[in-house]
Amino acid sequence: MNQRNLINAAPKAWLFLFVASLLFVLAACGGAEATTNTPTPTTAATATTAPTTVPTTEATTVPSGGDSVSIAQFAFAPESLTVKVGTKVTWTNNDSATHTVTSDQGAFDSGALAPGSKFSFTFSKAGTYTYHCSIHPSMTATIVVQ
Repeated sequence: MNQRNLINAAPKAWLFLFVASLLFVLAACGGAEATTNTPTPTTAATATTAPTTVPTTEATTVPSGGDSVSIAQFAFAPESLTVKVGTKVTWTNNDSATHTVTSDQGAFDSGALAPGSKFSFTFSKAGTYTYHCSIHPSMTATIVVQ
C-alpha cells in the first residue's frame, strides 16, 4: 500500500472506530424504559380535636348490686362515682370511637373497647381509683370505693 492510500484510509478507519464505539455505548445505555417522576396527588390530613366537656364534680353513690359508666362524646359519665366494696362497675362504650378504661394505679385495664363494647370490674378493696382512656388521655374519671 502506498503512502497516499494509507493517508486516505486513516480517516475512514477513525470514522469506523468512532461509529463502532458510539454504537457500543448506545447499546450499553439503551434498553431501559425512561421513567418520569410525576408527583402523585396526596390528600392533606386534617387534625380534629375531641369535643370539650364541662366536668362534673358531683359523686354518685350506688348500692352494691352494681353500676354502670357510659363512655360517650369523649367523656366518662358520671365522671365521679362512689360505690361500696364488692360493687361490679360496667363501662359501656356508647361513643363512635374506640376507647380504653385504664386505671392510673394499674388495678384494671379494659384494652381497646370498640363502639358498643363493655368492660366490667369488681372493686374488692376500698380506695380512690382514678382512670383514663389511654387513647384519649384527656378523658379521666374517678371511682371512690368505700
